[in-house]
Amino acid sequence: MMKTISYLPLVLLFMFIGCESENKTDKYYQRMADSEMIRNPESWMVDFSDKLKWNYCHGLELGAIYDVWEKTGIQKYYDYAVSYADTMVNEDGTIKTYKLEEYNIDRLNSGKMLFPIYAETGNLKYKKALDLLASQMDTHPRISNGGFWHKKIYPHQVWLDGLYMAGPFLAEYGATFDYPELFDEVVLQLTTAYEDLLDEKTGLLYHGWDESREQRWADPETGLSPNFWSRSIGWYMMALVDVLDFLPDDHARRNELIQILNELSANIEKYQDQESGMWYQVTDQGSREGNYLESSGSIMFIYTWVKGGQNRYLSDEYLEKGINTYDKFLTQFIREDNDGTISVTDGCSVAGLGGEKNYRDGSFEYYISEPVRDNDPKALSPFIMVSLLLDR
Repeated sequence: MMKTISYLPLVLLFMFIGCESENKTDKYYQRMADSEMIRNPESWMVDFSDKLKWNYCHGLELGAIYDVWEKTGIQKYYDYAVSYADTMVNEDGTIKTYKLEEYNIDRLNSGKMLFPIYAETGNLKYKKALDLLASQMDTHPRISNGGFWHKKIYPHQVWLDGLYMAGPFLAEYGATFDYPELFDEVVLQLTTAYEDLLDEKTGLLYHGWDESREQRWADPETGLSPNFWSRSIGWYMMALVDVLDFLPDDHARRNELIQILNELSANIEKYQDQESGMWYQVTDQGSREGNYLESSGSIMFIYTWVKGGQNRYLSDEYLEKGINTYDKFLTQFIREDNDGTISVTDGCSVAGLGGEKNYRDGSFEYYISEPVRDNDPKALSPFIMVSLLLDR
């Protein structure tokens, strides 16, 4: 009698291989969005969250995933991104865990994802939430030249990170709801920060500036923090190219921002690692022991070059450099995982200045001491964003 052969295991094997092969032909923006949705079944879980919070990383990542929906039309991306906004924004426009009186500039960034959701749904709760966030900046404390404090708990301080959190949001709010005075406000923030934080010798920007000179990390003469942190410069450069999306072509100071963008692009290129094409955690000290190639700062620079080149703020040469460096980023930082997902590796989890506990002194030793982790939203999200720009 002939043996009965079961083909079920082979069928399942071929189905798995077929699905995996199909997945790997998807664009990188889809594969990364899919991977995050597997790692975080609920959208509020991104950024390693164990509870609800209105956090700038959520807006950064879920805004990028919303853009994947706009690109592909695949409903699951829309549902995933919008579920966070719907959960966090109450019917009266208040936002869970958000407190205006904390004057935390980071909180504005997640508001950016509400613009397209409001345009798509027409739900007035999102307009009310946008109005609430914008109103924070009406009374947000400032330094003497008009620059916004980073947070109420960090008085008299301007950090590069904050320029990205507030600038593009205010520019889009001004363009969407016809508040042209906000364009002048945003330009003021970007240009005064550039003047306050620029190092003439390197052409790079320091992470922070304390006008009061009271912080231990601040130089007693200049008020500047002691080192250059790549991600903070990346935040500022992304702010420039994103603000230019909304700043009118005839704005009197538009070309000033484009000039700053070009100067910074040329200056960061000097510190690009020649072998990998990436940038180090502490930008100008690549050869120093303990420093490492860091993914979030690197992909922010790539995003800036690609978008700046595509929009003709930068020359075609920078677009080409951005594309070539993106390919090197894939080799350096994108990992194929055993479960079919992909990951971004080697992202600095967090870095700041000062604080009450575990004081952050801005030293080289401090910046290289912060934990390094995979799939940090501050690396992963710009990777999705630039992959969309390149349709890769």
